[in-house]
Amino acid sequence: MIGPGQRILLAGRERTYFIRSGTGPFSTDKGIISLDEVANASPGDVITSHTGYEFRILIPRAHDFFEYSRRSGAPMLPRDIGLVIAYTGMNRNDRVLDSGTGTGIAAIYFGGIAERVVTYEAREDFARIAEENIREAGLRNVEVVAGDVLLAEGLYDIVHYDMTIGPEHVRHAHILLRPGGYLACYTPFFEHLCGVMDTAEGLFSSVRSVECIEREMTRTKRGTRPSTRVGHSGYITIARK
Repeated sequence: MIGPGQRILLAGRERTYFIRSGTGPFSTDKGIISLDEVANASPGDVITSHTGYEFRILIPRAHDFFEYSRRSGAPMLPRDIGLVIAYTGMNRNDRVLDSGTGTGIAAIYFGGIAERVVTYEAREDFARIAEENIREAGLRNVEVVAGDVLLAEGLYDIVHYDMTIGPEHVRHAHILLRPGGYLACYTPFFEHLCGVMDTAEGLFSSVRSVECIEREMTRTKRGTRPSTRVGHSGYITIARK
């Protein structure tokens, strides 16, 4: 059953709504939906608006929070988060330190995989938004800390940065990582990429950087081809201790 106040998706043929279950009516351009009916339903059930438009009730996954949740800035793209997960081999036994929380999207992805995630955000207003999104994702293994990641202590299997990264951050990550652990840095500019690589190469056993590129396919009556939209987002550096 859907719990009261739980985040859900109402997915229709043309429109999807990211809402909380509750009571009373919910007005859409496809008609009015009874939230009381939603609260008594189960994931996968279909409910109908007063105009006869059908919506299927779905439980949001990490990508849905990227698409629909409240934002405090531009989060990492899912494909870039996927590269971090793939190149570090993140798994259910890992303790992950994340920094540059922002909206909390990367932390939500990591929280669905790792044993525990601690995510640092320097701005308290951003941290509050991230806490709300993470709570609504139902993740109890993710902790948001409003503060400077350079104050972080403990041992981690993976350290991930999505922020302005200085040499001191790379060195601090090296201290926090277990032997064999990974540092993953997302950098939007060459200058930041070079700074990370130059510092990491003197500390870590291996350092690898890749450009994040994705090309969406478009299909029309004339044929199928890559989209002309820019597919570049930034660079990811993976360093192993």
